[in-house]
Amino acid sequence: MKTLLAAVLAGALSLSLAACSGPKAAETTTQPTDQPTQEVFQGENVRLAVLSGPTGIGAAKLLSGSDNGDTVNHYTYTVASDNNEVVAGLTAAEGEYDIAMVASNVAANLYNKTEGDVKILALGTQGVLHILEGSNGTAIQSMKDLKGKTIYATGQGANPEYILRHLLTENGLDPDKDVEIVFADATEISAKLISGEIETAMLPVPAATAAIAQSKGSVRDAIDLTTAWNDLDNGSQLIMSAVVARADFLAEHPQAVDAFLEEYEASVTYVKENPEEAGQLVADLGIAPSAAIAQKAIPQCNLVFLSGEDMKPAISGYYEVLYSIDPTAVGGKLPDDDIYYVP
Repeated sequence: MKTLLAAVLAGALSLSLAACSGPKAAETTTQPTDQPTQEVFQGENVRLAVLSGPTGIGAAKLLSGSDNGDTVNHYTYTVASDNNEVVAGLTAAEGEYDIAMVASNVAANLYNKTEGDVKILALGTQGVLHILEGSNGTAIQSMKDLKGKTIYATGQGANPEYILRHLLTENGLDPDKDVEIVFADATEISAKLISGEIETAMLPVPAATAAIAQSKGSVRDAIDLTTAWNDLDNGSQLIMSAVVARADFLAEHPQAVDAFLEEYEASVTYVKENPEEAGQLVADLGIAPSAAIAQKAIPQCNLVFLSGEDMKPAISGYYEVLYSIDPTAVGGKLPDDDIYYVP
């Protein structure tokens, strides 16, 4: 009897333990996959040219980030003083630069003269020119008030001259008869304006910003030429700068190009939203003469970032205006749609 009871208890215990342990887990095996591993782009070395002044201001965060190792691409960069230096580097036999920031009319010239070997990646500033009035004057309130004036200006044979002439014409003035335009260096113009030697000038920011600040109130911003252009309501935007790249670089390094566009857009956004911090970067990089001037100039630079299919609607009207003024301004003919890099 005791033996039978022990056997029954042992069986019950065995069943209870089995119930607690549950079913045996199924064994899993990892099957080999034929799917390739997605490699993360590590960036490339990119040779970049940036113009000092408003054309290069938007790139300040990108350049400082590259110096600190914070960008995907590594940028070997040059801060150039004029468009001719950049054009020479882009069109050299070996190609000194892969990507560059230039005046918008220079971008069209490069495309036409290289037969498509240089294309536009992005568009930048929307107008940076100002008419300044010195000697504590207040007579100039509109373009029509420039009649009979001698206007000292920068940018002969480039965007500034074409813009000034067009605005004068559209406001009923003959640029060759109703005004006298004297072209000179921005430093010379600023010095003469501040001293009172001249009374009227056209300067871009940050040179215009510096002249006003250094004049201690004797020089004022009389006309914002971006506003004057928009008042024409002719369907065009005053796009004054462009980012260009060699076509062979675009074809051979698409990931590096994509990374650049992302990093440049982020840089433009940072500069616009953080003028005080960005102003110091701009000065440190030699893009503007001082942090104080850069900080005041950044809001006046009308910085934008336009790429892909947004470029043609923004700038094609401006190119048409330039072509109507002087076909050589855009390289002898209007550029076709292939000028725009649209991946």
